[in-house]
Amino acid sequence: MDESKGREGNAAEVKQLISFLVGAEEYGLEVLRVKEVIRLRQITWLPKAPSCVKGIINLRGDVIPIVDLRERFGLAAQQQTAMTRVIVVEVEGTHVGMVVDSASQVLRVPVDQFERPPMMIGEGAKDFVKEVAKLGDRLIIMIDVDRILSTKMMSQIADSLQVAEREPVLGTA
Repeated sequence: MDESKGREGNAAEVKQLISFLVGAEEYGLEVLRVKEVIRLRQITWLPKAPSCVKGIINLRGDVIPIVDLRERFGLAAQQQTAMTRVIVVEVEGTHVGMVVDSASQVLRVPVDQFERPPMMIGEGAKDFVKEVAKLGDRLIIMIDVDRILSTKMMSQIADSLQVAEREPVLGTA
């Protein structure tokens, strides 16, 4: 096999990702993981949910738990703006909305522009960072949605949904 053809083939391959902001940082998520991006709507409080789970929304008849990525990443809370979006993904067979400060665009990035994250990143960040995409001077932190929305968290959300079915919901967020 001709190695130069293999390299050229890789250079032509691209990954499509959606970029979004949480705090001052730009993050990315493979488009194939994204079901849709919507504006933030009224959230119904969910009893006994993890603190980063802000509640649930009704999305065309489906109940979707909403996770605030600012809080999940350990950032200070911020007032929602007209730019705030919810990125709906599927994790472990459940649709989950992730609140982000803004969703930018779909990008096509050559696969050779992705690198593993530096070994020196903090312990907490290792759980979330899948790889880093380089676009000129921009770095886009690719998140691992399966780790951000871990099995433990998904189980807690499921338990909270069961509690909500048994108990009246006291208010909205």
